[in-house]
Amino acid sequence: MSLNRDKIKQSVISKSDYYDVVIVGGGASGLGAAVDAASRGYSTLLLEQHDFSKGTSSRSTKLVHGGVRYLQQGNVSLVLEALRERGLMIQNAPHLVRNQSFIVPNYDWWEGPFYGVGMKVYDMLAGKLGLGPSKNLSLEKTIERLPTLETEGLRGGVIYYDGQFDDSRFAINLVQTAAEQGAHLLNYSKVTGLIKTNGMVDGVNVKDMFTGEEQKISSRVVINATGAFTDQVLRMDNPEAKSIISPSQGVHLVIDKKFSPGDSAIMVPHTDDGRVLFAVPWNGKIVLGTTDTPVETTSLEPVAMEEEIDFILKHATQYLTGNPTRKDVRSVFAGIRPLVKAGDGKDTASLSRDHTLMVSDSGLVSITGGKWTTYRKMAQDTIDQAAMIAGLRVNECVTENLRIHGWLKNVDLTDPLHHYGSDRVGLEKLIKEDSKLGEKLHQRLPYLKAEVIWSVREEMAMTVEDILARRTRALLLDAKASVEMAPTVAKMMANEMGQNKNWIDEQIDQYKNVAKSYIIN
Repeated sequence: MSLNRDKIKQSVISKSDYYDVVIVGGGASGLGAAVDAASRGYSTLLLEQHDFSKGTSSRSTKLVHGGVRYLQQGNVSLVLEALRERGLMIQNAPHLVRNQSFIVPNYDWWEGPFYGVGMKVYDMLAGKLGLGPSKNLSLEKTIERLPTLETEGLRGGVIYYDGQFDDSRFAINLVQTAAEQGAHLLNYSKVTGLIKTNGMVDGVNVKDMFTGEEQKISSRVVINATGAFTDQVLRMDNPEAKSIISPSQGVHLVIDKKFSPGDSAIMVPHTDDGRVLFAVPWNGKIVLGTTDTPVETTSLEPVAMEEEIDFILKHATQYLTGNPTRKDVRSVFAGIRPLVKAGDGKDTASLSRDHTLMVSDSGLVSITGGKWTTYRKMAQDTIDQAAMIAGLRVNECVTENLRIHGWLKNVDLTDPLHHYGSDRVGLEKLIKEDSKLGEKLHQRLPYLKAEVIWSVREEMAMTVEDILARRTRALLLDAKASVEMAPTVAKMMANEMGQNKNWIDEQIDQYKNVAKSYIIN
């Protein structure tokens, strides 16, 4: 089924009774909850103020991981849950989630045995959902797999396996999956307030961000799944509410593949600030990251700080012989982690990465924290709780074995359309009908013109940014190239959506404005 925003909006407006569940927020947590609620048979509406996965959920390190780091912290239960969920993600969306080898280079005599043993524990905890056994690598084998690794003082390495995925593509497929299960989902629909009866939340006020129209929607339960914006919704419920989020910014740099041409990712377990640093092959580039910087405010477009960029480049230079500099960075992107305060919450690197579920006195259910890997389990816990609050009939969760839209077991990674999974057939049909749609949008990137049409017709893309940042990943892979693509994309969209020249100009300007913070000067 195609996602048509106008039709969905009409269905929402004409609905005369209560929704069972209204979810505020269209990132990983909200979308997971929508899939879970709808697949249990509850009438479900999800409202997102901007585009699906606009915030943190499209700005991750692109890893589906059990959390090697949590093992270090001794949080075995979190590792076990994450490893199990990693296995389910690969099983339920094999077109987007795949096995990725990681190498921990050893420069000190003790690191080999230390990480070797740690990874064996990791393998053991993964059990039958493991992706491959870890093992120690000799110096020669390490260099063979990572030909551009700094060899001075190198003793060898440890190889282990984790998952890797495309986060915003996964999010769009969750939107489609939820819709197929009967949910209504709307982007650019901002919740401006909560409605209460006798002190209990039973609906929301929502504003259409394109038309400015406002409407009231009734619901038996409202779920706050707004990530970094959790506190704002908590204050709609209770102006006196204490803030529970301690926002932390994570920055990533994207550089060309030549800096680490092997298939394996590099994992450096100790940087100066005690964080893990990754260099991960992704969509033909290398993603370097990440930082963990406490920030005061949360914004929809967080901007990388100079010291974060320098920190990542400094460490990349220590480990990669090509010594990437600022001019080699194709794109820089930042995301805000919604870490939940614990005690004084001074050091964000040690704050809870686990998810937190809260129910306020008014019955508002809030889910926050967590990470992409455990999105499904978070959703299950949330809907169990929400159904109880709303007094809905008890229906078991069915998402463990629910295939995500686009499910396709074997994809050809050399095919530019592989991440569409089974939808690739639809895109190929468009190209057959009009061969021009088979042309690339930019010579430096793999994206085809057909993807613009598909995104508008089938994936509820409403703006140029939706297509260049999240339906394709052009903005993250090569920000300058994406700006050069914007006029073509805007014209194609306008043609498809019946928009005029003013709309095209506005879209291009808005996009350039967003893209400039992804380009390093």
